[in-house]
Amino acid sequence: MEWLNTNIAYWHWMVFGILLVVSEIFIPVFVMIWFGASAIAVGLILSVVEMPLSVQLLFWLGLSIADLVVWFKFIHPKMKNRTLSGMSREQAIGQEGMVIRLGPELEQGTMRFSIPLLGSDEWQFICREPIAVGDRVSVEEISGNTLIVRAASKAA
Repeated sequence: MEWLNTNIAYWHWMVFGILLVVSEIFIPVFVMIWFGASAIAVGLILSVVEMPLSVQLLFWLGLSIADLVVWFKFIHPKMKNRTLSGMSREQAIGQEGMVIRLGPELEQGTMRFSIPLLGSDEWQFICREPIAVGDRVSVEEISGNTLIVRAASKAA
């Protein structure tokens, strides 16, 4: 237990904290950064106030737990609820693509966009008017995984 009475300089904690933060690159769970931030905070506190190693470890443990609780309880859930699905839908409306395949019914088929739309460049579609392969169509609505389209020349 003599090692608990050894003195560790503030810069040891700073280096330890920086190593933990950098380790986040190799362990991408967004947890190591909080342990590193806590170690840096202990280093900053230790640069002002001297304390034994056991107290330093308790500070580091307490700050790490507090950081993790704040992250997982308050900040991370708010970030998960922010989706871009509503914005993506709005960006998809009005986009034009080309009919590349017709289905068994003339009003259904597959269309392709020149630039991927919502992560895919080919989409199934339903059209309420007759179209042919090679026609340009414009997105009016999204229904599940299917686009509702109309001929581009008649689109508003």
